[in-house]
Amino acid sequence: MERSPAPNFWGMNDPPTNIPEGFLFMEHDVSDHHCDPRILHAQAIKASKTDTFLCNNLIALYSKSNFSSYPLRLFHQIPRPNIVSWTSLIAASSNTLLALHHFVSMLRHPTLPNQRTLASLFKTCASLSCLPFGLTLHCLSIKLCLSEEPFAGSALINFYSKCRLPHEARKVFDEVPQKDNFCYSAVIVGLAQNSRCLDSLSVFAGMRSSDVASSMYSISGALRAAAELAALEQCKIIHAHSVVTAFDLSVVVGSALIDGYSKAGFVQDARQIFDDNLPGMNIVCWNALMAGYAQQGDHGSTFELLNLMEARGLVPDEYSFLAILTSLFNARMYLETEDWLKRMKEEYGLEPTLEHYTCLVGAMGRAGQLEQAERTALTMPFKPDAAVWRALLSACAIHGAADKARSMATRLLEIEPHDDTAYVILANVLSAAGRWDDVAEVRWRMKDGKVKKRGGRSWIEVQGRVHVFEAAEWKHERSVEIYGKLEELMGEITKLGYVPVWDEMLHNVGEENKKKGLWGHSEKLAVAFGVLSGSAPPGKALRIVKNLRICKDCHEAFKYMTRVLERDIIVRDVNRYHRFFNGKCTCGDIW
Repeated sequence: MERSPAPNFWGMNDPPTNIPEGFLFMEHDVSDHHCDPRILHAQAIKASKTDTFLCNNLIALYSKSNFSSYPLRLFHQIPRPNIVSWTSLIAASSNTLLALHHFVSMLRHPTLPNQRTLASLFKTCASLSCLPFGLTLHCLSIKLCLSEEPFAGSALINFYSKCRLPHEARKVFDEVPQKDNFCYSAVIVGLAQNSRCLDSLSVFAGMRSSDVASSMYSISGALRAAAELAALEQCKIIHAHSVVTAFDLSVVVGSALIDGYSKAGFVQDARQIFDDNLPGMNIVCWNALMAGYAQQGDHGSTFELLNLMEARGLVPDEYSFLAILTSLFNARMYLETEDWLKRMKEEYGLEPTLEHYTCLVGAMGRAGQLEQAERTALTMPFKPDAAVWRALLSACAIHGAADKARSMATRLLEIEPHDDTAYVILANVLSAAGRWDDVAEVRWRMKDGKVKKRGGRSWIEVQGRVHVFEAAEWKHERSVEIYGKLEELMGEITKLGYVPVWDEMLHNVGEENKKKGLWGHSEKLAVAFGVLSGSAPPGKALRIVKNLRICKDCHEAFKYMTRVLERDIIVRDVNRYHRFFNGKCTCGDIW
């Protein structure tokens, strides 16, 4: 006997009454996203067409609407739910613990999952950061021989990537025999999100050589990796590929292109892409370009974009304001930073986050308002994190406030006991003040805590290939030539008046070892290689990226090198962009 629908399915609401006269359910696609699923459901009931197949499709439709309670009610009316029914219900509860609860119920029936069931569950585990349950699901997928299927495999790759386990994500990818563009997209994006940029670009190149079609996600993921490396040539290559595949018209790829060119230091190229596609640019694209100007300290262009955005009827969001405050911070305009933080709350109704307050605290510190900056950090509606105290510590170093620097370093080390930069900056501030006993204590505490100074890494792109250098390394195939060119450059700038700025960590070593220590800095090696290999045509800027804050000596040396080489040097360090030209730097020697 056919089971009749429950009379109270609609709860307190009556069934929708706006069903067109003479409307036949079978004439309309049940997967029509623009139709109210209640209309289709009501017609199915009137036509007595409530079979399992139809119910499964209705559950899927309800899950895409705002009727979150309906899928479960409908599911309970299915006499013998199959795997599609269970999968539809699990997908309808995606990103909630209910999905995991339904999965356990499914196993008790018993019904085994298929790869689409697992894909939905991996997505839920990723959104909930539920690593243990995800690992259990991975084991089950291996037993059922589903982990190597492209659909489940791509979801599993995404799960491990979101859980910050890029090695496991890459391992899953390597074990999938028939990789499709979903698998490639998942691993390219996942590796880029986890700062495995060279690996991400390598996989993208492998995808192209395997004749697997690109998607907007694989292209945007590769662009994100190129952006983090500031690899301009890679960005151009991927840009050309996006034009050939017509994905450059996608907003997702467009925003990634803007971000890529901006982070490579070519904001004007990013602006050109933005202007060419302006009618289709959404708030993400506007924010990406604003952030590019902000990192350059170009607050004028940042505000120009803000005005244009509002003139077009777009409302700035918290990321827009983060770009505004960052531009003011880099321009050392602390009064304006404070004013715009207030406007963000009062005029735009947006609640500032910790990142917004960090910009304010940092701007106050750079302006020398150290007491006011500390007071703001302690009274803001968020508990200060390491970034706040690190910004204040850097400000103390700029202004030579040794006692305040010691206090800020103590606060920072309470949060991150193994932060080597806290020890290094503090030691340099104390040494500049001639407090050698305190310097010795800092060095002892660093040694006692087994904290090692992190090795500097810099990279430069030559003919589409990224060359990475570590401090004092001799691993590069042209190391002898590189050190020879560097010695030549250092000799030339010494004639112009360059005087080494000693790092406190080199304080108790001999003069010759000090010189070798400074000459071996990774950014100097990268510049020497760039000059040696002709990484840019004469007259064009050399572009270097560094994983740490550029040191004072390299900063000073590069100002002299621009006079010797008669070309600009652009360095993107962990804090900001530095453009060295004609013996000067755009940061004004404050960074």
